[in-house]
Amino acid sequence: MTWARHSSPTEEQGLLAGIRAEEHAHMSVQNGRAARTVAGHASDAIECAELLAMLGLEAAEGRRAAHAG
Repeated sequence: MTWARHSSPTEEQGLLAGIRAEEHAHMSVQNGRAARTVAGHASDAIECAELLAMLGLEAAEGRRAAHAG
């Protein structure tokens, strides 16, 4: 008979927390790139702000990503 090893709830929570942290970091980079792309193609600041709002992005995301990379 084979025994399956079951992980404890704290191990699973730790694993999920790590996955969520990686996902957050990836989304932060992706949102920053998107914000910079929108800013680069917008005709003026008002259009840029409107487009970012439509996409649920903030201009600060693009600035943070630019300084981090």
